[in-house]
Amino acid sequence: MSSTSRADVPCPPDDGDQPGKPPGARDARRLRKQSLRRHDREIFALAIPAFGALVAEPLFLMADSAMIGHLGTAQLAGLGVAAALLATVVNIFVFLAYATTAAVSRSVGAGDLPTAIRRGMDGIWLALLLGTVIVAVVIPGTPAMVDAFGASDTAAPHAVSYLRISALGVPAMLVVLAATGVLRGLQDTRTPLYVAIGGFSANIALNALFIYGLDGGVAGAAWGSVLAQWGMAAVYLRVVVRGARAHGATLRPSAAGVLANARAGVPLLVRTLSLRAVMLIATAVAARMGDTDIAAHQISLTIWTLLAFALDAIAIAGQAIIGRFLGAGDAAGARDACRRMVWWGVVSGAALALLLTAASPLLLRLFTGDPEVREQLLPVLLVVAVTQPVAGVVFVLDGVLMGAGDGTYLAGAMLFTLLVFAPVALLVPTLGGGVTALWATIAGLMMGTRLITLGLRTRTGRWMVTGAVRA
Repeated sequence: MSSTSRADVPCPPDDGDQPGKPPGARDARRLRKQSLRRHDREIFALAIPAFGALVAEPLFLMADSAMIGHLGTAQLAGLGVAAALLATVVNIFVFLAYATTAAVSRSVGAGDLPTAIRRGMDGIWLALLLGTVIVAVVIPGTPAMVDAFGASDTAAPHAVSYLRISALGVPAMLVVLAATGVLRGLQDTRTPLYVAIGGFSANIALNALFIYGLDGGVAGAAWGSVLAQWGMAAVYLRVVVRGARAHGATLRPSAAGVLANARAGVPLLVRTLSLRAVMLIATAVAARMGDTDIAAHQISLTIWTLLAFALDAIAIAGQAIIGRFLGAGDAAGARDACRRMVWWGVVSGAALALLLTAASPLLLRLFTGDPEVREQLLPVLLVVAVTQPVAGVVFVLDGVLMGAGDGTYLAGAMLFTLLVFAPVALLVPTLGGGVTALWATIAGLMMGTRLITLGLRTRTGRWMVTGAVRA
């Protein structure tokens, strides 16, 4: 069973059709306030814990950047190349979290918990399979991948060392993605928060031990992150397996279920590949500008990622809430929740813009002691700050459409964004632009294009398809 709803504004408003006599103006306002408070409570009950879990990955990288940045500019430049490649390898499979959240939350909305958990387990098995394949490809191919990025002779050895070791943690990272999707779909974002806190704390301690205590340098940072990631995966597996046994869901992989997860993830894979291509192009352009520019770019990308994950907390709440409403056949509830989350996206983006502007002098000192890198970094951070309100809306709408299972549209929209962004970014060095101009292209052109494409989709209401399975 499925249905769609259309209107001419983003997250279209209710038509107001109700049986019986409509309430008076005062009663309508009171009911509206109650509805907003109800949505706010639910959004923040999911979003606040989700924020802590979401920032785990950028905090891993931020800890590495802060520690390695004080080892030298070449080491930080090497980390910049390796981190971009590693993020690409892992994040192209982020559909393991997104598709699983949408599928599980729809089953939850339909009142079928055993099916919800079984879908989640199939996602975890798919994650283990993909992780094993990635390790087999990345480890021998690391030197060629780093060379393709055009890293300098001084930065390349550090990039190879970090990426080759970090590849061993890829299966763990994919399991974490899939298991996190299961818990989000079950409307549980607190457990991922607790796991993230433990993982981040362990990563800091291990990095300090390996980098400084054992004089491991860049390789030590990679080993610290790998051990922390496998620890997180072990905790997640224990939680999900316990839930499966409690609800009578099988732990064995189902070929049909794994294939269904893979098929649902294909459009999101295309979407994520297009997004990662944007970031890879940007990093490759910065790498060819020189070590100072790529170092500034790496720090900016780390901070950008942290801010993005902060804003994505509301989007994660959106995935879980929208999927549950649509699974229960409540298109009106999905519509109202969408509108409220867009409002919070704007407010959150504005708050982050002010925070980043105020914290910029501190961040310059925290990440690097090189005065040339600091000089390049400051204007980039201001560009990032100015565009945060737009980013807030973009991430929320992205999450809403993911929760609705509207992956095909998301894939097409991100491909279009890539086609708009790529030629402009590649022209930046030719036209004499530096890393600030590059980031104006990323934060301005790329995010502006996404805002337009996602906004157009939510105006139609065609994403609101109800039912336990999206038809």
